[in-house]
Amino acid sequence: MIENKVAKSGLITIDLMDFLSHKSIEIIDIKNQLWQGLALKEKDFREFVSNNNWSQFKNKDVGVFCSADAIIPHWAYMLVSSALQPFTNEVFFGDENQVKQAIILKAINDLDEDDYQEARIIIKGCGELDLNPEIYIAITKKLQGVSKSIMYGEPCSTVPIYKRPKV
Repeated sequence: MIENKVAKSGLITIDLMDFLSHKSIEIIDIKNQLWQGLALKEKDFREFVSNNNWSQFKNKDVGVFCSADAIIPHWAYMLVSSALQPFTNEVFFGDENQVKQAIILKAINDLDEDDYQEARIIIKGCGELDLNPEIYIAITKKLQGVSKSIMYGEPCSTVPIYKRPKV
């Protein structure tokens, strides 16, 4: 009989990509509303915001950004956010990659530290998304105060990050 020593070790593996698994993400690119691809006209943009069917974003996480090299006034993002607010789970600034990073960061901030008291934690590395170092810093800060140890990598090959000193 093969014994799974990793399962018996009491290690908790956190795959940061799991924070995205149940998310439906949509992106709104404001570039499509630019006049001649250069500038935003307030009257035309307000008309777009008024006439758009924002309910199509119901229960989704939405990113709003502009992929064109244009100066977009802050009020434009505010108008879209205001229109989306009644329908979406969350509204973020950024493209799809930035939104995914923001969702993961928010999930880390919302973690219940009590679930990780005295735990030996592995933060899984090498996912399908190249995560910002900010995310790894956030998870370390969040769990270091409550966990027994934090490691990075896979259960078979980890890099020690933190170990609570013995008193």
